[in-house]
Amino acid sequence: MEKRKIKNTDLSVAPVNFGGNVFGWTLDEKQSFDILDQFTEAGFDFIDTADVYSWWVNGIGGQSEEIIGKWMKTRSNRQNIVLATKVGAQTKEHGLDTSKKHILKSVDESLQRLQTDYIDLYYTHYDDNTTPVEETLSAYDEIIKAGKVKYIAASNLSPERLRESFEASEKYNLPKYVALQPHYNLMEREGFEKNYSPLVQEFDLSVFPYWSLAAGFLTGKYRTEEDLSKSQRGDGVRKYLNPKGLQVLQALDQVSEKHQTTQGTAALAWLLANPLITAPIVSATSASQLDTLFKAPKLVLDQEDIELLNEASK
Repeated sequence: MEKRKIKNTDLSVAPVNFGGNVFGWTLDEKQSFDILDQFTEAGFDFIDTADVYSWWVNGIGGQSEEIIGKWMKTRSNRQNIVLATKVGAQTKEHGLDTSKKHILKSVDESLQRLQTDYIDLYYTHYDDNTTPVEETLSAYDEIIKAGKVKYIAASNLSPERLRESFEASEKYNLPKYVALQPHYNLMEREGFEKNYSPLVQEFDLSVFPYWSLAAGFLTGKYRTEEDLSKSQRGDGVRKYLNPKGLQVLQALDQVSEKHQTTQGTAALAWLLANPLITAPIVSATSASQLDTLFKAPKLVLDQEDIELLNEASK
């Protein structure tokens, strides 16, 4: 499998990023180990988590990092993994926080849970919109110099704060974000394409979209109200059960049938065909879901497929 370079870094990754929000939530430790083993045995190496996953279970989070840490420890494979985690989101204990004090404390806690001495990619998960961007970046400067973090990236920052961050990096000679993790998929195109893709091009960022399968909607398993009760996440896709959503599923049915593959694989291949996208983030809780993501980098959509999906999803 051909690896893709994370721009402005010495890191390369297989083109699918595993979303670790399921570890310690819909998957227990044993199931998580099993999924991680299968993921890496198939040649993938890029794992995404956050310090707050899954705070909605216990109020504070940390379970996902702990599971990944134990898994890397027992498999002795830290050096083969490109590991991303995040800081700044809220829990029951604190609100959004990108202050220097919070970052310096949180990075050490993440490293401890992950049982490693460095994080490859460290994200501003959410912006508190009050801490000056140069304060956040100077905290990152400190932990990069200490060897705790290799590179930094941004997830849910407004376009304005993202631009401001690059100006501050330039002005104060502070580290620059190398990647963006936006909400982007066939059902959610406008925000990224209109507000972020110009910045991605201007600042030469790698892009790792989250919710790449629109919380499972793009796998085609939710087509009626009754289908929503099929899983814990069913309610999250209710908003897509509309004429546009069904139109997108119809286009995915057509493309997947033509290529003898699944709708989910076709939806991921659509993202991978976009030259701005480095690796979509996807979670899986079963072997069949893993198969959907394993097949995505091998599926090359032609112009006709891409136009059909673009048209249905615009």
